[in-house]
Amino acid sequence: MRSNLESMRTAFKQLFGSPVFIAGVAFSVRVLLMFYYSLNRLVEVRINTPYGYELGRVARAIAAGQGFSSPLRLFDTGPTAWFTPIYPYLVAGIFKIWGIYSYPSHIIIEMLNSAFVALTIIPIYSIARRSFGHSVAVAASWIWVFFPAAMFFPITWVWDTTLAALFLALLFWATLAMREMQTAAAWAGYGALWAIGVLINPSILSVFPFLLGWLLWHSYNAQAPWAKFAACTLLVFTIGLVPWTVRNYRVFGKFIVLRSNFGLELWVGNNPSVPDTAASWLHPNDNVEEGEKYKRMGEIAYMAEKEKEAILFMRTHPADTAYFMFRRFVNNWLGFTDSPIDSWSSSRYYVKILTVMNCLFSLFTLLGALFAHREKHREALPYAMVLLVFPVIFYVTHTSLRYRFPMDPIMVVLAAYGVASTISLFRTRFTRERESVTPIASVSAL
Repeated sequence: MRSNLESMRTAFKQLFGSPVFIAGVAFSVRVLLMFYYSLNRLVEVRINTPYGYELGRVARAIAAGQGFSSPLRLFDTGPTAWFTPIYPYLVAGIFKIWGIYSYPSHIIIEMLNSAFVALTIIPIYSIARRSFGHSVAVAASWIWVFFPAAMFFPITWVWDTTLAALFLALLFWATLAMREMQTAAAWAGYGALWAIGVLINPSILSVFPFLLGWLLWHSYNAQAPWAKFAACTLLVFTIGLVPWTVRNYRVFGKFIVLRSNFGLELWVGNNPSVPDTAASWLHPNDNVEEGEKYKRMGEIAYMAEKEKEAILFMRTHPADTAYFMFRRFVNNWLGFTDSPIDSWSSSRYYVKILTVMNCLFSLFTLLGALFAHREKHREALPYAMVLLVFPVIFYVTHTSLRYRFPMDPIMVVLAAYGVASTISLFRTRFTRERESVTPIASVSAL
């Protein structure tokens, strides 16, 4: 009987420690949540709202045979380079099969996003197991199952957010694994994977030179042909971006490698009307006057003008710019822009819970990074690179937890390690205290 119980316990432990099983649970939870909200929605969802605004509009234009164009919801504005192509074409394919802005399309897109989030558990588990062991890997995977942002974004926002998170996790996993790879084909595949990731979400590009540099440094120290590996990676990566860059040049007559909208994003967060982090109401997708100006000037001229205005403001208002960047830094890591006291006193209970959870999440992520550094972990530096580099562009432009989400899987791994290391530290100290007290107690008894 005891043997049977032990066998069952082992089987359950293996099952609940399997990343495939955990991913299945994650997907099931999100599908159930999705249908719950769908059945209990009190009002009709307004057109565009569940489809990501600009991205949904571009997907609509593609599905309607108008090409990659017209990102604004109030105006048809012609060809665009607002996005890189992979996710808009994916949504357009769904629109083409199940209908533009239809309810079935909405369900399919949400299920697909939920699948992306669930699949992210595979690289989370693999990264954590490689770096910190099986227990941390299982803990990080289960944290991701019930992680609030990973439950919220796939079923409320149709954007490339969840796919970008999956790919950044895959790229990070590949970076760690590439240390043992000594073939040109593997490094070429690494470059191809980066090209796909960047064509999903260009913000991923920010960490590419740092992670690649870390890999090449290790190859150099191992006396491997690092220059050859670098050439293979960069050549394939560049080739992967060429078709989209050529398309942009043919359409706009200008060299646009990835996206055209940096000037607008910079201006939204840096202009005289910004109260704390961004003046989102001035965005041309919501502001009729700005939308008309965008249509009249054309996308490229409009973006160039906004970039010029933003840079002028930043140069003439350095104190305001520094203040805005600080507020964005706080918003990125703690999830609020108001002062903690004001945010706490005016928020509902669930917002307070989420605020506390987000603060603890960032705290344990930092602790995980510090523990890895203190223990001189051989892979501590890539984690630090992602944390330090990925959010920088959003400090300069404007922030959202949705923008941070692609690096949340790496943060989950560090947070799980931070919790495990903190518990281990307290256990060690408690054991030492007991051992130091026990001999004294024994002598007293004698």
